[in-house]
Amino acid sequence: MADGLRKRYGALQALDGFDLSVPPGVIHGLLGPNGAGKTTAVKALATLIRTDGGSARVAGFDVRTQAREVRRRIGLVGQNAAVDE
Repeated sequence: MADGLRKRYGALQALDGFDLSVPPGVIHGLLGPNGAGKTTAVKALATLIRTDGGSARVAGFDVRTQAREVRRRIGLVGQNAAVDE
């Protein structure tokens, strides 16, 4: 669950009120054009970056205050980690 996530990199507003709700047991994908904020949202939900505002929970744990518990329950592989070129 993400509620109103915001993230800015200098003058660039990467996330501006990002909301997401995915029920337990559901596989969900994020699609959108380059620059839409997909990577920033995933990094925030995976506890790799801190947002400037909003809140998020993964598997019931707060990504800001319970990052270790979030990380114990998720896996993340970027597309650049492909074995086959």
